[in-house]
Amino acid sequence: MVTLIVLAAIGAAVLYGILIYNGLVKARQMVKEAWSGIDVQLKRRADLIPNLVDTVQGYAVHERQTLEQVTELRNRAVNVPTDDVQQRAAVESLLSTAVGRLLAVAEAYPDLKANENFLQLQTALQDVEAEIQMSRRYYNGATRDLNVRVESFPSNLVAGPFGFEQADYFEVESAADRQVPKVEFGSAG
Repeated sequence: MVTLIVLAAIGAAVLYGILIYNGLVKARQMVKEAWSGIDVQLKRRADLIPNLVDTVQGYAVHERQTLEQVTELRNRAVNVPTDDVQQRAAVESLLSTAVGRLLAVAEAYPDLKANENFLQLQTALQDVEAEIQMSRRYYNGATRDLNVRVESFPSNLVAGPFGFEQADYFEVESAADRQVPKVEFGSAG
């Protein structure tokens, strides 16, 4: 009888360990899925930037340094390893700031502000920035859930031996960089 109770206890412990393991796997997959969502939006933004630079360049020839900086940061962002969250966040933060400066340049060029292509690019960029922000919140929520499971007892007893690690949050570097680039819709004039 005692042997049966011991076997039942061992079986329950193994079953509980399996449930914890499966929960950790699910949490890790949610982080990967969420990161994929951010990556898609960042690629969409990267695809818009060359068109924006070309449009601004046609009107704002005196803004060469700003245009070159945006182009250089866009190229850096595209070439960051996909799985390096911290490096990607740092480069994307710099890129967001540079794009914000580029959009501010338009204020000095009324013809540019009235250009239909520029207005469409502004709208598309504003939409992508909103999607990036939503994706970042989803990713950070999934990351939080995984990190809690990895650190909490008793799941930490399963996480360590099976190689589950905490994920990095996708955070913007500074408070000024946390702001979405301001996109103004002005009338021709």
